[in-house]
Amino acid sequence: MKSILHVAAAIALLLMSGMALSGCNASRAALGDPNSGQTDDAAVGFAEVRTGSEESFIMSAGRRVYFTSGSAELDDVARETLDIQAAWLTSHRKWLVKLQGFSDDPGSGEANVKLSDRRAKAVMDYLASKGVSPQRMWAKGYGKERLVRNCPEIACKAQNRRVVVNLREEFDAAAPQYRGNQS
Repeated sequence: MKSILHVAAAIALLLMSGMALSGCNASRAALGDPNSGQTDDAAVGFAEVRTGSEESFIMSAGRRVYFTSGSAELDDVARETLDIQAAWLTSHRKWLVKLQGFSDDPGSGEANVKLSDRRAKAVMDYLASKGVSPQRMWAKGYGKERLVRNCPEIACKAQNRRVVVNLREEFDAAAPQYRGNQS
């Protein structure tokens, strides 16, 4: 009888130890440990997002707008995304905005650079129409230079036909407002 009680006590002790350890893992996950394996873990770099930060923009407004093949026209989904971005940008005027256009469309490299440039300018024009100062923005087309995915499927290639809205603290050499290192 004593051995049965010892076995039962050992099992109970093991179960309680397991629960205690799982509590430790749960508290690790609650603290945002990106290695805990939980689906709701905080993303690395996004555990403590400050209002008005670049991370805040990415999480609340998104950075990408997508286009159909051969087009620089904004569809309803793109306009909805840009409306959110414009509202965020008008609330956080410290940021400059670099609009990078990309393509993965048939045609020459030169044609794709021109198309991606038109896409970036379409986004800039739309944001300006929603109150974002054009003096804070600049656009550059990169064509097929920076593919997200290199694949033959239409749904996959569509990820490359995009404009990425990047926040900057100063103008770069692609911006008409750039003054270099002049003092």
